[in-house]
Amino acid sequence: MNPSQPIASDHIRQDPALLDRIRQWGDDLGFQALGFTGIDLQTHEDYLQKWLAAGYHGDMAWMAHHGDKRSRPDALIPGTCTVITARMDYLPEGADPEQVLSQSDMAYVSRYALGRDYHKLMRSRLAKLARQIETELGGGQYRAFVDSAPVLERALAENAGLGWIGKNTMLLNDKAGSWFFLGEIYTDIPLPPDPPQATQHCGTCKACLDVCPTQAFVAPWVLDARKCISYLTIEFDGIIPETLRPAMGNRIYGCDDCQLVCPWNKFAMQTGEPDFAPRHGLDSIALVACFGWDEATFLARTEGSAIRRIGFTQWRRNVAVALGNADTSDAVMQALLSAVDDPSAIVREHVHWALAQHNQKPRA
Repeated sequence: MNPSQPIASDHIRQDPALLDRIRQWGDDLGFQALGFTGIDLQTHEDYLQKWLAAGYHGDMAWMAHHGDKRSRPDALIPGTCTVITARMDYLPEGADPEQVLSQSDMAYVSRYALGRDYHKLMRSRLAKLARQIETELGGGQYRAFVDSAPVLERALAENAGLGWIGKNTMLLNDKAGSWFFLGEIYTDIPLPPDPPQATQHCGTCKACLDVCPTQAFVAPWVLDARKCISYLTIEFDGIIPETLRPAMGNRIYGCDDCQLVCPWNKFAMQTGEPDFAPRHGLDSIALVACFGWDEATFLARTEGSAIRRIGFTQWRRNVAVALGNADTSDAVMQALLSAVDDPSAIVREHVHWALAQHNQKPRA
């Protein structure tokens, strides 16, 4: 959106109910909370630079290529002085996550990816909210983001009072846990900021650090993405290190372990958003069923889903690893043996490894 005319800050100060109206519009659009903050992220910028220098971002080179745009909103969108952060809960009804994880022949898909791709849904609604604000104020510049630009979303949300960054690097809220998405509106309108989150409430708890299957947390608040199952199954498209494969278990797309054990998630509420409901039974589906999809089936069943972005080859690779970790059965063996000559060298590598886990040579 382009500014139609400058907005006088006096006009905003003379309307103390403006933020309340914006929050109500956000509620009407399905957001559970909105927060307002400025653009000072210096402390978080220092942390980000140290994290990148340590190489913890792995193959996500784009995180470094953006320079300071991630931590300086006005460098990304010149003129930005206010960021509106929105929270949308996503935990859907469906099969119990821990029960699925306990069954080695079942596929575990991160709960956020079971339904419609949140990027499109949230960005559309944030754009509607921005248009309402623009109409109300008679101008201004607004840009909506949902993982679509270099944005330090958790830092901005913390500054806007929506929660604190926990030891597992997730944003935690004392009334909603962490099963939620974040989105932002950058604007050149100087809206009054909310008080930032002043305290962290993790205390001495380190359940999230201890439960991580691959021990990806170097220290509290420090995640080595190169070991993270979410990174390995989603962001990384190469050969997964053999030392990490056994710990991946049956997790074929993402990992929720650090959220499942977080005590604050006892306050999390299931989403009322129909688009986040599980599709195609992905909340409880057998690994052999997933491995049996051809590419056309994969594309059809991931249409409108965040899962599609990893592509068919990476999907097959991930499921092959999980099949290697599954209890041995005729169904598992038949599935793996059917793929020993897969067209993809990456898939073949992981299939052969999986067969070896069952003491089976690639060619029966």
